[in-house]
Amino acid sequence: MEEPRMTSPPHRPDGAPVRILVVDDEPDVTDVLAAAMSGEGWEVRTAADGATAVAAGRDFRPDAVVLDRMLPDLDGLEVLRELRRDAPRLCVLFLTARDAVEDRIAGITAGGDDYVTKPYSLEEVLARLRGLLRRAGHGTAPAGAPRLAVGDLTMDEEAREVARGGVVIDLSRTEFELLRFLMRNPRRVLSKAQILDRVWAYDFGGRAHVVELYISYLRKKIDAGRPPMIHTVRGVGYVLKANGTP
Repeated sequence: MEEPRMTSPPHRPDGAPVRILVVDDEPDVTDVLAAAMSGEGWEVRTAADGATAVAAGRDFRPDAVVLDRMLPDLDGLEVLRELRRDAPRLCVLFLTARDAVEDRIAGITAGGDDYVTKPYSLEEVLARLRGLLRRAGHGTAPAGAPRLAVGDLTMDEEAREVARGGVVIDLSRTEFELLRFLMRNPRRVLSKAQILDRVWAYDFGGRAHVVELYISYLRKKIDAGRPPMIHTVRGVGYVLKANGTP
């Protein structure tokens, strides 16, 4: 499967990360989306109902919102209207199981910028958000921003170069994307489900062996002959951290 292009993330005019508000009453949805968006370098806040979303809009001041149409208290269209009162230029991406043509028309007519139906591809959601943000005037990160570092492990996202202790490490495209996700979330335990959704855009179910296989590939290249940086948290997932970091 072809992987997403490596691009530097959109940012605010002052260089700060863009802010995304994810509104959905399904924790599995918000958790996966929040992890993926944090991996993009964005600031993320979540809300499980309309009232919380409206309050978060005023407090968090997001640049974009991923909004479910069906919420336990308010309709997504009403939430959109409330959010736009304070932020007329807010980018809005509807993410919902309501896939009838009339529902799409209602969402776009109400002011939604885009509409994705469930089940969805995580990479499609991220790609559409990037497009909305750039069209809204959020540019790419300043020169030099795509370089990541965790301990003595470094990654140049634009040059697609990885090195540890100054020694360049050759990675496949899938290994590179997996390591990028780990490096953008240092010291954070990532579940196999989150990794599958972010790296392969698969729904979780019976494919844990794919993650295990590629983690083993990475360990052979990143940790071979060196103090290990990729750690297994049994029954939970994996975490990348510098040597000596608790």
